[in-house]
Amino acid sequence: MSIEKEKKAEIIETHGKSKNDSGSAESQVAILTERINNITAHLKNNKKDHSGRRGLLGMVSKRRKLLKYIKAQRPTQYKAFIEKLNIRK
Repeated sequence: MSIEKEKKAEIIETHGKSKNDSGSAESQVAILTERINNITAHLKNNKKDHSGRRGLLGMVSKRRKLLKYIKAQRPTQYKAFIEKLNIRK
């Protein structure tokens, strides 16, 4: 359940430092959040897709690690960032 090129470029443009900045932690978290939302919707319809569920858990773990990094580096921006992405924390 990957995301389309246009949607990914839009996410990078809004959350990255520039339109080509796909490596910053903020843009990676935003991309992972979009992918997690897509796979969650897929798994609601396909309850027996265990490999999809395993991939989802890996992505959630990676996003949690990146959010931990953002919180350690820029604690003032962290709260606004998770509210902007609508992530519970």
